Amino acid sequence: MAERRIPVSAPDLSGNEAAYVQECLASTWISSKGDFLERFEQRFAEFCGARFAIACNNGTSALHLALLALGVGAGDEVIVPTLTYVASANAVRYCNATPRFVDSLPGTWNLDPADVARKIGPRTKAIMPVHLFGAPAALGPLGGLAAEHGLALVEDAAEAHGALHQGRMVGPLGNVGTFSFYGNKIVTTGEGGMVVTNDPALCDALRLYKGQGQDPDRAYRFPVVGFNYRMTNVQAAIGLAQMETVEAKLAARARVAARYRSRLEGRLTLQATSPGDVNANWMVVALLPGGGEAERDGVAALLAGDGVETRPVFYPLHSQPPYLPHEPDPGGYPVAVDVAARGLCLPTWGGLADGDVDYVCERLLAAVERVIR
Repeated sequence: MAERRIPVSAPDLSGNEAAYVQECLASTWISSKGDFLERFEQRFAEFCGARFAIACNNGTSALHLALLALGVGAGDEVIVPTLTYVASANAVRYCNATPRFVDSLPGTWNLDPADVARKIGPRTKAIMPVHLFGAPAALGPLGGLAAEHGLALVEDAAEAHGALHQGRMVGPLGNVGTFSFYGNKIVTTGEGGMVVTNDPALCDALRLYKGQGQDPDRAYRFPVVGFNYRMTNVQAAIGLAQMETVEAKLAARARVAARYRSRLEGRLTLQATSPGDVNANWMVVALLPGGGEAERDGVAALLAGDGVETRPVFYPLHSQPPYLPHEPDPGGYPVAVDVAARGLCLPTWGGLADGDVDYVCERLLAAVERVIR
């Protein structure tokens, strides 16, 4: 086994994270109230260009809260890309609604607006574009479809902190947007999430549902059934420290992604970003030149032997056991199926040196040569 070890992701905790956590401990404000919560929400709202930001305990809860606030419920359908992490569909199910899966665009691998248009029906309540791996989805045509049919637009920006769509930060460009702060994300609180919106009524609903449904003006009065989705002050302290260096984090990832492109473009296919958009570079993903899942796993195994950790692309949701029995069009997702079979997530985080990226590329190309060619 190789002595060199390059993980697929690693958090950057080099700022004021430890100092701010110690401040929480000294103050004893360690639960879901405290100064850091408000400061983190305000800083994140400013970063995204949103009027409101509501912190919660994880990115899946953020999606659930967004759908609840929009009134998604039993009998409704929400359009979701099949090529995404399972949380996107699970949050729809939490509302007793049904996810309606859609194929991906070639190139960006994001939600295909033409397939969305085909899938809109009388029960459709919302469209949920996911900014996959940090690449902005086609919000222009998707927003047009939402407006034409009177649908909500819910941005799942879990992987896209800092991504730009036509010069504007993703998240608050629809009715509501959600982010994840899991440990492998660009901004992390260990676990945590955020919902952003420009709508004050939605903001009020989001805060109501996340705090067990308690009336903000009357303690222990609960007008709705809510959830305990609150973030702690300790998590918010870490998040605020993360936001103090977010621009440096994004610049470091951009450097890493550019290095990958300089070494791999013309030899392997990498995820595209639409003209005028800026990718947050959460994860650089290479599409292998042939074969399928077995060949991809063979390449990953060789890389692991060389000390390089990788991840497969998400399995399409329409093929997952909880959703397959209800899937009306199991063969209708050729782009997503192909990307999922041949895609490999490469180590992507700001602490990688150029030499690390060069080593990953060298070993990747050698593994491809052995397994596929």
